[in-house]
Amino acid sequence: HVRQLYALVSETLRYASVLEKLLDGAALLQAEKKLQPQLAKVLVYDLLFGKGLKCGGRWKALARRHRARLEAELARMKVRHKVSRNEDLLAPEQAVSPAASQVPRYVRVNTLKTCVDDVIDFFKRQGYAYLGKAASMEELNALSGKKFMLDLHLPELLVFPSQTDLHDNLLYTSGHIILQDKASCLPAFLLGPVAGSHVIDACAAPGNKTSHLAAILKNKGQIFAFDVDPKRVATMNTLLTRAGVTGCQLAQQDFLTVDPRDPKYSRVTHILLDPSCSGSGMVTRGPGQEVAPSAERLQALAGFQRRVLSHALSFPALRRLVYSTCSLHQEENEDVLQAVLQEWGSAFRLVTALPSWPCRGLAVFSGAESCLRASPGETLTHGFFVAVLERCREGAAAPSSLPAAAMENPQPGEGTAAKKRKKKKQRVK
Repeated sequence: HVRQLYALVSETLRYASVLEKLLDGAALLQAEKKLQPQLAKVLVYDLLFGKGLKCGGRWKALARRHRARLEAELARMKVRHKVSRNEDLLAPEQAVSPAASQVPRYVRVNTLKTCVDDVIDFFKRQGYAYLGKAASMEELNALSGKKFMLDLHLPELLVFPSQTDLHDNLLYTSGHIILQDKASCLPAFLLGPVAGSHVIDACAAPGNKTSHLAAILKNKGQIFAFDVDPKRVATMNTLLTRAGVTGCQLAQQDFLTVDPRDPKYSRVTHILLDPSCSGSGMVTRGPGQEVAPSAERLQALAGFQRRVLSHALSFPALRRLVYSTCSLHQEENEDVLQAVLQEWGSAFRLVTALPSWPCRGLAVFSGAESCLRASPGETLTHGFFVAVLERCREGAAAPSSLPAAAMENPQPGEGTAAKKRKKKKQRVK
């Protein structure tokens, strides 16, 4: 309900100037002296542009009483502007950005409650056509109508056309699916902790990545999730409960104040770090683009990101860490990594994250191409940056580019060969 209300208010703001003209033309506020202008805009938006009035009582009756006048005024406005669609009444900067229109609707199947096959069958019964696993970005980009596919990179991610709205869908409201952008799914997938691991989600709210970690762990192990904002922690608690997450300790605490030497965290081997950033990669589906951050703002963010990344690397049992941001700026991404890796010397190294991913880190230092970047134009996602770090051990083999969970499951034939070698040794004995 909060998401729906936020969407309604956002769209009302986007159509604010159009709604003001409608109210003036229909003289609604003059006819209804007790009606506040902001409430009037929301009611008229929902009546004429949205999915129909969801409210009840006197407000619904009031809006319906003036419906004919409002519809007539809307028709006159379209004639004056020589347009046929409501969207065409908006100023160019108010329309949905081209980037937003090309990003599909991604749906992560919550394997704590269901499985991919069952979700696919559910949508097929609702009239959607399943087209199988995508083989290319072009196939995802061509999706339209009530068609959907399985993502080509992530095994539990379904892809629908960009304007698909599933907020009222039973699977979403019951926590069986999570509406989460593909780029936002990459950090937990690439961290890939095996079941039973102890994991820290350092800057966890609102909790989608935390629930993804819990699904990867199969609710076996322990997650420590931190966020400094009490309201965000409360929201996260609600989301995780709906998703069926157990074995997760939420803490309203600044991660920088967490003591890495506390025995409580002595078994933490994996950390997901998605710190506060400029958010410059987020594709807005609603009004206006955010103003670009100043150089001073970027430097302040980068300073914080360097501190929190270095702090995360100081946990003594840490083996693997994923650093991610929803920023496009080099200052918050490659520059942060370069500074911290230099600080730690040979203790940690970058792992090639998802080699098949088409967009790599900026070549500002040796190894930066191991990182991955995401963008609406190249990967059909929000703008994102992801880096995977592993602790170096003397004499250790080269780090894998696969998530740790994948390494736990040998490819067909590998397990058989290992068993044969073991039997041969036993016979020799």
